[in-house]
Amino acid sequence: MAATARYPLPDLKSLPEDIQARIAQVQEKAGFIPNVFLAFARRPAEWRAFFAYHDALMEREESSLSKAEREMIVTVTSAHNECLYCVVAHGALVRIYDKAPMLADQLAVNYRKANISARQRAMLDFAMKVCTRSQEVDDADFEALQAHGFDDEDIWDIAAITAFFGLSNRMASFAGMQPNEEFYLMGRIPRSKA
Repeated sequence: MAATARYPLPDLKSLPEDIQARIAQVQEKAGFIPNVFLAFARRPAEWRAFFAYHDALMEREESSLSKAEREMIVTVTSAHNECLYCVVAHGALVRIYDKAPMLADQLAVNYRKANISARQRAMLDFAMKVCTRSQEVDDADFEALQAHGFDDEDIWDIAAITAFFGLSNRMASFAGMQPNEEFYLMGRIPRSKA
């Protein structure tokens, strides 16, 4: 039996104009509307807060973390949290940003065996510590990251992305949010050059 969302997705036309406009931009860029945009829109004030914080973290230009590295953090911690939606959706973005069709699967199953750099491994080790044992983070964790060229702002980014998507994972899982079918193939096969 296929899983279904516990909350029906709202009709796009019933949403406030600012949310409709943002969703239209996403649809134009992606070619479809990711279910998360509609699922969270059932509560417009929460939608606005969620996506404002999402954008502040994931679109922050001052960070030395690449877009692919940010998505790696999401994919690895979401796999630990068993969030199907986020693993599938953000795994697709890892494949696209890193141009590595197999990397997301490696990250989701066991990032320690994935084809990544020592710097990225240190970043993901720290993200997993924040995900599972944040109360144990200490100066040694900062020193380990600094040895790989991360500064205090980068470390904040790693922790904030981990924490934010911990919330997202839990909301998606409890609500039964399902990944769009489009995500499964994104970044796995080359786009046709029509």
